Amino acid sequence: MKLSFLGAVLAGAQLVFAAPTKTTATASSTSDYIAQFSPIFPSMAPASGVVSSYNYGPYDTATTLPTTTLSGYPSPWASPDTKSNEVQDAYNKIDWSLVPKAPVRKQNSKGFVPDTDGSKDPYCWWSDTNCVTPKIRIPQDIYQCPTKGDWGLSYDDGPFNRYTDENAAVENPYAEPALYNFLAEHNNQKANLFYIGSNVATYPAAAKRAFNDGHYICVHTWSHPAMTTVTNAQAVAEFYWSLKAIKEATGVTPKCWRPPQGDVDDRIRSIAWQMGMRTVLWDEDSNDWAMPAPGGGDLPESTVDGYFKGWIADADKQTHGHIVLEHELNSATVNMTMKWLPTLQKVFNVVPALACNNVTQPYWETQYVYPTTNSATVDNAPASTTDIDLSTPL
Repeated sequence: MKLSFLGAVLAGAQLVFAAPTKTTATASSTSDYIAQFSPIFPSMAPASGVVSSYNYGPYDTATTLPTTTLSGYPSPWASPDTKSNEVQDAYNKIDWSLVPKAPVRKQNSKGFVPDTDGSKDPYCWWSDTNCVTPKIRIPQDIYQCPTKGDWGLSYDDGPFNRYTDENAAVENPYAEPALYNFLAEHNNQKANLFYIGSNVATYPAAAKRAFNDGHYICVHTWSHPAMTTVTNAQAVAEFYWSLKAIKEATGVTPKCWRPPQGDVDDRIRSIAWQMGMRTVLWDEDSNDWAMPAPGGGDLPESTVDGYFKGWIADADKQTHGHIVLEHELNSATVNMTMKWLPTLQKVFNVVPALACNNVTQPYWETQYVYPTTNSATVDNAPASTTDIDLSTPL
């Protein structure tokens, strides 16, 4: 039975390391970025059934996938234990002198209490000020497409697992690989997928399918908490188990993550960055998660339709492109893509959120070099690329 914890959270509103390598890019003319570490994981067999380099197609569009789960992980959708040896090893690799001492925040049914750190916003708290420029030595968050006409496609909360309860009849036709097949059948459309570690562990075959289809895979935590409300140790555990599940399923280690609800400050940014990940946000929100469906809310579908109509009507008036927040959460959210994507493709240059920022190497495994267009076949593969990874300033 798929857990409904995500809906409750949203209504209230995814380590042993190699030796550190300091980046050569600079945060300013005088200071280097904080060092990152490429995560590795103990006793993990190589991923099976996945490509060894970027796959230009053709793609598998079979409608069913194996339902085997990964073993040795925390309970799905529960806050993971911080005392495990693996998490403790990860925790001890962090340079805690470089993690700001921002408060561990509190939430109630109305939101954060208190809901501000004051006008100076000392910790670049996005939930208060929409701050995207850290006040520590790490790169700016990725949050929009620089080029006018670009639509940065992204989906949170996947992979969309199949239901086994009373919702199965309605929801399962939209569970993965439904969205991935739809994207493949519509101009081999690529997207950024921000994965809940719990969902990867319970449906690794879906993560393999998405990875093999050429989508960018990033982290969206293990259990989808508002990250500024968790302790440092809890943050490490949320990141570690998500990274491990993705690595076991797909063979790659993401250098990108998105905070649930966008909730991030420099304390959490520093932990994520040191564990190898840059923060990716958005500048337009479809609010599709709030439509009526399991895990959703009561926002009318017509309201979400109105957002898409507005973006299309205003396309020529924009000065830059947009990263748009969407979800693969339930039938309502997937159906919204199926309704609007063909029209969006006629109006915008629809590419993954990282692609519109010219990021071609989203993983620590550098053999995977992504195009910045939706090249459909190997015949369209670029002869050469200027490879940009997520440690490079944009």
